[in-house]
Amino acid sequence: MASTLTRRIREAQAAGRKALIPYLPAGFPGLDEFWGAVAELDGAGADIIEIGVPFSDPVADGPTVEQAALESLARGVTLKWILEGLATRSGRLRAGIVLMGYLNPFLQYGMEAFARDAARAGVHGVIIPDLPHEEAADIRATLAASGLDLIPLVGLNTSPARLALYAKDATGFAYFVSVLGVTGERATLPQAVGARLAEAKRTFRVPLALGFGLKTPDQLAALGEGPDAVVFGSALITHLRAGGAPARFLEAWR
Repeated sequence: MASTLTRRIREAQAAGRKALIPYLPAGFPGLDEFWGAVAELDGAGADIIEIGVPFSDPVADGPTVEQAALESLARGVTLKWILEGLATRSGRLRAGIVLMGYLNPFLQYGMEAFARDAARAGVHGVIIPDLPHEEAADIRATLAASGLDLIPLVGLNTSPARLALYAKDATGFAYFVSVLGVTGERATLPQAVGARLAEAKRTFRVPLALGFGLKTPDQLAALGEGPDAVVFGSALITHLRAGGAPARFLEAWR
């Protein structure tokens, strides 16, 4: 049986569109405002909502995401705060829920306790950018025992052999990183993205989401068939900082 995350993306494809995956650091732009943004994104048609777990050393994050995460840390946002907030909203959100965070907060929480509490709170998957595949087996099994997907990250510099390695264990979806570098808005995507994305789609059984650097739908025009889903974080954060409504941001992508 396909996971909730896979189903959400396939449902969007069946409707003739790419699945939409907005990303927001938990607690941004404010504690109450964050939950309001999650509810609005859900109501506006987000297929999956990716919630960032703030961390003090976000090595994969560009300046826009990093600044928002540091502000959230200063507000006292923790993994426990995120899970408690999701638990009070469990069953009220249609979108699949993914937590994206670095390994340390999950280990501090305790992996078995996290998997149990996350599942009860309505989380469907986890992305851990600094977890190598070679060290992921035990964590993947712990998450899977509670019905959670461990989403792999692949990209332009992932060899065909490693694509096949990630694909063998992938559930939910795979996240294709469009740039060699950190997150952030970019006017254009590297020329190699289309071909490498197509190669990854031939390798994985699960859907592929494209993220890092996405700002407007026009960027997808040169990618041929392109990804099954799109992830946008920095552009959404910039939009919210300027006073824009979450639902308005999604309109351009629907």
